Amino acid sequence: MKRVQIVTDSTAHFTDPDFPRQHALTIVPVTIHFGKESFRDGADITSEQFFAKLKTTNGSLPTAASPTPEQFTAVYEEVTKHTNQVVSIHLSSKLGRVWRNASIGAEPLVGRCNIQVVDSTTTSIGLGILVEAAAQAAEDGATPDEIVKLIRGLIPRLYVVFFVDSLEYLASNKRFNKTQAILGSMLEIKPFLTIEEGNMVAMEKFRTRQQAVEKLIEFVSEFSALEHLAIMQSTPEITEDTRLVLEQLAIDFPGRQFPVCVYGPSLGTFLGPNALGVIVFEGESEED
Repeated sequence: MKRVQIVTDSTAHFTDPDFPRQHALTIVPVTIHFGKESFRDGADITSEQFFAKLKTTNGSLPTAASPTPEQFTAVYEEVTKHTNQVVSIHLSSKLGRVWRNASIGAEPLVGRCNIQVVDSTTTSIGLGILVEAAAQAAEDGATPDEIVKLIRGLIPRLYVVFFVDSLEYLASNKRFNKTQAILGSMLEIKPFLTIEEGNMVAMEKFRTRQQAVEKLIEFVSEFSALEHLAIMQSTPEITEDTRLVLEQLAIDFPGRQFPVCVYGPSLGTFLGPNALGVIVFEGESEED
């Protein structure tokens, strides 16, 4: 039996950048638009290049556009040259059209290829964790049904929280209305956000970054078991805020090392620069 091919999109990020190449993943790029300029996420523009360009761009904010159904069909057509089994895992359906377009793109191949399209209900490193698990299962000989069951069992163990420095990017993506964004900017509000049932929602609002960082630390310290944790920021250099989080993690989880990653262009169109967050993959309890 031919091995299952794992497909994802470029909103997925991996703490090991070589993982996709080493495991022959198929990654379909999201398109990042800066005005009339377009860049394929991960192919034409990196996270660092995105944030550097953000500093020099005047006018409209950047946007992210899903691959079209036709682009997905072309990808699946290429994959069927090597296998007739695909598990395609994508950005939360409530944060973009990627999952929807992948589902439509799979329809022309019905009967020729078993393509199962999965809504991850998350993004970034959270999506990357799910894709890594799927790739490992595929290499171990799991069937598409077994891989989908595995992924759906892992999703409830993923937690994403972050705070943003500016409300204008969330308003641009209709997560806040423009009046709230203007008022929030005047008051220097720092929304503390999470992804809940696939949607980005505000948990609390703070007036200072220090308060938001303290809340981030409090959130992480509530976990007694961590299988994975990654810190997301917009610069490759460790910031003062990130240093405070790492210092607390060293106390709460001695001997553990936690990666610090630059969040990608697609997530950057939602968060803007200077956001800070964590993605937690909770370890299994003894009862499990």
